[in-house]
Amino acid sequence: MPLYEHVYLARQDASAQQVEELTGQLKGVVENLGGSVAKTEYWGVKSLSYRLRKNRKAHFTLMNLDAPSAAINEIERLERLNEDVLRYLTIRVEEHEAGPSAMMRRAERDRDREERRGDRGDRFDRGERGDRGERGERGERGERPRDRERRPRDEEAEPATEQ
Repeated sequence: MPLYEHVYLARQDASAQQVEELTGQLKGVVENLGGSVAKTEYWGVKSLSYRLRKNRKAHFTLMNLDAPSAAINEIERLERLNEDVLRYLTIRVEEHEAGPSAMMRRAERDRDREERRGDRGDRFDRGERGDRGERGERGERGERPRDRERRPRDEEAEPATEQ
């Protein structure tokens, strides 16, 4: 049987549990039509490059499928009918990628990077700004220097004396 990678995007309003239920439903359809699901990965809620049906974020899910084309057609038909699914993409591949996908590796790499940054302490934390310098300098009442040294306007100015 041919191998496929199938990714779908679900609305940000849907809960993670609803997305998992949808994944289970699609998995059941594939198995009923003689295929199998090698792997499913939930990538989480991610920002979209542009708005899709008034959504700025979406739940991303990957499924590695070993299924006949009839099963692929059926899950795509179900996704078109489901209002929670914003987009889907199915690609036929020669072989499935072993181990976690590139998105999951990226998430692990980001987590590791955050853990290493946590060891640096407060060196990069801006924290309290006791030494404000020129831009942040404020007077006793919290006013900025340009507010204190205000020049009078023309109407407020003293009338010029004639000689």
